[in-house]
Amino acid sequence: MSVIYWAFVVYLFVPLALMVVMGFKDSRFVGFPIRGWTLNWYAEIFRDSEVLGVFAYSMTIALSTTFLSLVIGVWIATFLGPNKFRGKLIVFALTCLPAVIPGIISAISLRIFARLLEIDPGMVAIILGHTVHNVPFVALVVMARLSTLPKSHIEAARDLGADAIVAFMRITLPYLLPALIGAGIFCMLLSFDDFIRAFFLGSYEPTLPVLIFAMLRSGMSPEINAISTVVLVLTAVLGLWAERSMRRLNGSR
Repeated sequence: MSVIYWAFVVYLFVPLALMVVMGFKDSRFVGFPIRGWTLNWYAEIFRDSEVLGVFAYSMTIALSTTFLSLVIGVWIATFLGPNKFRGKLIVFALTCLPAVIPGIISAISLRIFARLLEIDPGMVAIILGHTVHNVPFVALVVMARLSTLPKSHIEAARDLGADAIVAFMRITLPYLLPALIGAGIFCMLLSFDDFIRAFFLGSYEPTLPVLIFAMLRSGMSPEINAISTVVLVLTAVLGLWAERSMRRLNGSR
C-alpha cells in the first residue's frame, strides 16, 4: 500500500513541480534543458495591467459567488436538515443536481436561462452560473455539520426566551462557522478556477482561466507557468488557512 501511496504522490506533485520550475526559465521555450534562471516572468505579470485587472475581476466574481452560495446554501441546509416532509428526498436531489450535471451542459443551459432573464453576458451572468453550481456543495457541508448539533442547545435557548431567529444567530450560526469557512474557501476556489461557465457566460472581459486559455492558443510560455504558480501558491495558502481555522474552531468547542 505504501508503494501505491507514494506512486500517487509522485503522479500528483511532479507535474506541479515541473510547472513551477518552468516559470523560472530564462527563455520562452518551455522544456528542458534549462540553461539559466530568472524572475523576469514574475516581474512581468505583476507589471502587466491586463493580468492584474483580470485577476481582480476573477476575485470579485469569486467573492460575490461565495457570499451568495453561503447564504442560499445555509438556508437550504437549515430547511432540509431538521425538517421532515413529503418530497424531501426529491427536493434534496434537485438541490444536488447542479453539482452532478456535466459542465458543458450546465454552461449551455445557464446561458439560455440568462438570456431568458435578459441578463447580458458578463459579470452578473457568471456570478449567477457559479452560484447555481456552488450552492449544492455548501448545502451538503452545512447539512453534515448541522446533523451533529445537539438539539438540547436549541431547546435550551428557546426555553430561555429566544425566538427562532435569535436561536439561529446565537447558537446555530456559531456552531456552523467551521463548515462555513471550509465551504466558503471551496466555493471561492471553484469559482476562481472555473473555465467552462465563465467562457459561455462571459463577455469581452475574461476571467483568469479564460485569459490563460487565450494565451495558450499562441503556445506555451514561462509567463503562463508563472501565472499558474502564483495561483497555485494562493490556493495553497487559502487551503492551509481554512484547515487551520477549522481545526482551531473545532478545538475551541
